[in-house]
Amino acid sequence: MAFTTLISSAEVAAHLDDPTWAVIDCRFALTDATKGRRDYLAAHIPGAVYAHLDEDLSAPVIPGVTGRHPLPSVEVCAERFSAWGIDAQTQVVVYDDLSGMFAGRLWWMLRWLGHDAVAVLDGDWRLWQAEQRPVRAGAEARPPRTFIPRPRPHLLATVDELLQRRTDPNLRLFDVRTAERYRGENETIDPVAGHIPGAVSAPYTANLDADGRFLAPSELREHYEALLGDAPPGEAIFYCGSGVSAVHDLIALEVAGLGMGRLYVGSWSEWIADPARPLATGPMP
Repeated sequence: MAFTTLISSAEVAAHLDDPTWAVIDCRFALTDATKGRRDYLAAHIPGAVYAHLDEDLSAPVIPGVTGRHPLPSVEVCAERFSAWGIDAQTQVVVYDDLSGMFAGRLWWMLRWLGHDAVAVLDGDWRLWQAEQRPVRAGAEARPPRTFIPRPRPHLLATVDELLQRRTDPNLRLFDVRTAERYRGENETIDPVAGHIPGAVSAPYTANLDADGRFLAPSELREHYEALLGDAPPGEAIFYCGSGVSAVHDLIALEVAGLGMGRLYVGSWSEWIADPARPLATGPMP
């Protein structure tokens, strides 16, 4: 049985010696791009390889054009996944130390390129440590395999689509950043505050319980059915600051049994790259 959304620490621990399982450590800090790798080298799940958000899971930023974390090309992704020992028969487990906020990026990239057998460690690295499960220090590598991409372009929304559909009453656009950033208050990351006009605030933190684990599927389903109304989940578009934390809502949609939504990967940081694009501030309409 493939794991496609979340996976428990016990299940991961039971497969540490399975060569058909690949564990990827995605820890990162926006305020210190070297911290995640340092933490990985100090201690990680045995057998895990490290994926750096900026270096491995993003393409170079083009000032005035892209957001802060543009997607690598399909070819670059396939090369990196192959180097990490991922092929069609590999069960991938991704984790971080922020409830899947960064690990979700790799989860989505694999799903976007047709690999369904990828799951986020529920409870993340903090739970693994709290349960005193085995850890290892230093860098690790896996024998390479051949990853063959099967892109699913519909999962990706573009800035051009949003501009064309901005006044479409059927568009369901969700902003997963904090409500304060959505309203244009206390913006500390991007140079312009606010949100895309028409977007609804749906902070990803609402997916989590007090311990940083995903809520039960029934709770998530109730939450997202209320947000979506009569909109098909498969047409809902989610964005954040740079296309990373928005994936958290996409994972939650799947955990809820509602299927896969869409990602505007450029997100707010791409939207504001062109000052001619409309902005909004304040609470939801």
